[in-house]
Amino acid sequence: MPKQATGLVLITLSLLNVFVTSAGLAVAKLTPERRLAPSPPSAAERLAVRTAVTRPPAGSGAPMPAAQALSRRLTPVLTGAGTRIGAVVTDAATRRVLFAADADRPATPASTTKLVTSVAALDTLGPTHRITTRTVRGAGGGVVLVGGGDPTLTARPPRPSGPGDPGAGRPVYASLADLARQTAAALKAEGVRRVRVDHDVSAYQGPRTARGWKPNYLPDGEVAPVSALTVDEGRIAPGDPTENKRVADPPAAATKAFARMLTREGVEARPGRAVTAPAGAAELGAVRSPTAAELVEHLMTRSDNDVAEAMARQVAIKLGRPGSSDEAARAVTEVLARLGVTGGVLVNDGSGLSTANRITPAALAVLVSVAASPEHPHLRAAITGMPVAGFSGTLNAPRYTVPASRAGAGVVRAKTGTLAGVSTLAGIAHDADGRTLAFAFMAGDGTGPVDPGTLDRLAAAVASCGC
Repeated sequence: MPKQATGLVLITLSLLNVFVTSAGLAVAKLTPERRLAPSPPSAAERLAVRTAVTRPPAGSGAPMPAAQALSRRLTPVLTGAGTRIGAVVTDAATRRVLFAADADRPATPASTTKLVTSVAALDTLGPTHRITTRTVRGAGGGVVLVGGGDPTLTARPPRPSGPGDPGAGRPVYASLADLARQTAAALKAEGVRRVRVDHDVSAYQGPRTARGWKPNYLPDGEVAPVSALTVDEGRIAPGDPTENKRVADPPAAATKAFARMLTREGVEARPGRAVTAPAGAAELGAVRSPTAAELVEHLMTRSDNDVAEAMARQVAIKLGRPGSSDEAARAVTEVLARLGVTGGVLVNDGSGLSTANRITPAALAVLVSVAASPEHPHLRAAITGMPVAGFSGTLNAPRYTVPASRAGAGVVRAKTGTLAGVSTLAGIAHDADGRTLAFAFMAGDGTGPVDPGTLDRLAAAVASCGC
């Protein structure tokens, strides 16, 4: 790599380190070293972004922006947007409101709903929680494949981990093949060479969709039918970025794949039917998902609808409620109230696909501040999972590479949201004086075009404020 390019990489990396420190992310590390967190930006991605300013060390002692000065920066962008935008900027440490425009007006949040889901999941489950998929002995000597709701269970072979691996940084998911090996070994030890494989999906109940989902979501592959047992997110062609379609019955497809794997392991197996596993049945094998913190980082960076839906239902289950979309929504709202977010949030799903969801910018900003607070280190993955402007996930280049928004590159970290006629952005920015600010911008009502670039310009104006 040329010396100039190398220097730029080092500069941008140092900026990222300063930004992360500013959000209080240098507290106790919550997730272990792994190939599992959201994929870090590549050298090419870093070189595509030129951050405009050098940031001072962050800290609560940095000066707070003057509200009038911040208003002078943001108001022209809002008035020139051509669409109504709800906006709020607060000081992350004190939660003092520095700028507000329609901040208490509920709006369709789209995928910024995932911030709600992630905070609730981390608070309820804890960052080290894992979801178990297991096999047990069934009635008549068969096998029951019991789904626990792991949305990342995979039938694909293990990913390589060497230098330059394009899949590095993504989760080492629980393996259906590993579960088949464990199960086959247990069965053969008992002298069993032929079985029927039933499946138990009773962990989740109710419809496999949620209120406010459009009829095209499942056919278009925006999300799989939600089930407690799904392999490779129900994708027909996992690993093919050009094919997004899903299977119609994820549990049946998973059971067929598992039966084939058992047969390859020396136990002839055929898929059976949906059952409820006998109470106290002997376990034959078990595999576990990545931790809740890792799942949250992944769903926030990649805006993964399937993982978000699963995490919302896990909240309901942990609170002793049925694993349905309706109960998940109630459970999530209850958890937020416990954290001090007592209003401004109405959700019907975990992913934000629902057009019936309503959240205020003010509530999103409070939630960001709660997740970034040193008082809640167990929520940190909700912040570390946010895409970094111009570098990663749904904020990757070409966003934040044009002059109007470049000042936010590397110093804005936020969750995006996009539906037809809706664009949202909520996160944190480390401003030019070293102060950490929380913000939420919500544009559109679903009836006309919106430009996410406007929200990028607003976030960049916050980040470049030395006022």
